[in-house]
Amino acid sequence: MSVNVFRLQIVSSNRIFYEGKVKILIIPTFDGEFAIMAHHESTTIAVETGVVRYQKEDDTWETGVISKGFVAFANNRASMYVYSCEKPEEIDVVRAQEALERAEEQLRQKLSMIEYKASQASLARAIARLKAANQNKPIGF
Repeated sequence: MSVNVFRLQIVSSNRIFYEGKVKILIIPTFDGEFAIMAHHESTTIAVETGVVRYQKEDDTWETGVISKGFVAFANNRASMYVYSCEKPEEIDVVRAQEALERAEEQLRQKLSMIEYKASQASLARAIARLKAANQNKPIGF
């Protein structure tokens, strides 16, 4: 076992998305991306909607599209709790594109503050899902 790994658990509301040892975890935050490596100091970080990446023990990289949540790191263990998390291959691109168009249309309309925030969250989820599903293809927004 390598000393430069730590245990990661990613939990969404309906399943455990990942559980195992990783070398690095890269999460989306409100001001960019944040990386955690083995033996990082104890911390709790708010996670934004976007793409999470982690390098497994065998040097392969995995990605997932996550919603808002948080990650707690202590004693060389990271626990991430998010509302939803899915693999890029699980994403229905047509459905995500339709959700993007609906969210953009809702933002164009005059909405209450609650409806506006909900539309912004829907737009962020749709963009993250399309970005992950089309990693090698440019997305025209």
